[in-house]
Amino acid sequence: MSDTAQEDRAFQVRRPTVGALPLLVSIPHTGTRVTESVRQRFASTAMAGLPMTDWCLHELYAFLPALGVTTISARYSRFVVDLNRAPDARPLYPGRFETGLVPLETFNGEAVFDRPPTAEEIERRRVEFHAPYHQQLQSLLDEFRGGFGAAILVDAHSVASMANRLHGALEKEIYLGDRDGVTCSGWLRQCLCDAFAQGGFELSVNTPYKGGYITDHYGRQEDIDAIQIEMCQRVYMDESNPAGAVGGPRFLKAVTRLRTVFEALAMQVGRRFLSRPA
Repeated sequence: MSDTAQEDRAFQVRRPTVGALPLLVSIPHTGTRVTESVRQRFASTAMAGLPMTDWCLHELYAFLPALGVTTISARYSRFVVDLNRAPDARPLYPGRFETGLVPLETFNGEAVFDRPPTAEEIERRRVEFHAPYHQQLQSLLDEFRGGFGAAILVDAHSVASMANRLHGALEKEIYLGDRDGVTCSGWLRQCLCDAFAQGGFELSVNTPYKGGYITDHYGRQEDIDAIQIEMCQRVYMDESNPAGAVGGPRFLKAVTRLRTVFEALAMQVGRRFLSRPA
């Protein structure tokens, strides 16, 4: 496969199938495609299995367009480029271990590549994959601000429950992050806290996840509220068998539970913005 990817191959946008809300869900780590040059540089067969992938989230959240929600999801793996990192590779949490624009180590400290990509290779990946995703993301948010006067962004992730270099074993099911209240209004955080609690989810806020680049960058823009959802993968899959996730009992139960959460959020967004002049 050529390393050159067209925009329509770098991400997928799903538009609402009912009346549109100014609500966008970004899913930046669900992609599993890799270019051949990346594949050839993996340090081990374990890396070829793409650890750190947010498995099947674009399928788990496939119900969202029927609620009036727009989604954008990555097609390519974060091992090609991490869409939730700053394009200039500045750290999100200075002084703490974190992976970069192109991760060289996993959260457990394993080498991703046998040879690190050069600065020129990283820049090429940024241009071909990172930039198109963020151009489309910004365009959608601007579209909402133009039509509704505001935009709501939810950045959706999932994570293995086991301990790693970032944190101990994750006991809660859902971890919300809004950079300690910087990136969203209180109503959005409270709405999601209430909806997840009513859905029976165990919840933590801003510990250990405060939100990544997408939440931080867009949530600081005028008339945009942004929040990150980090969900333990055990909620919707057997963490030892990603290939068997879709359609399994945990997956189907999670879809039902998450739909209830997003129905509550969609209702709140509709009340706040559909009757409000832009």
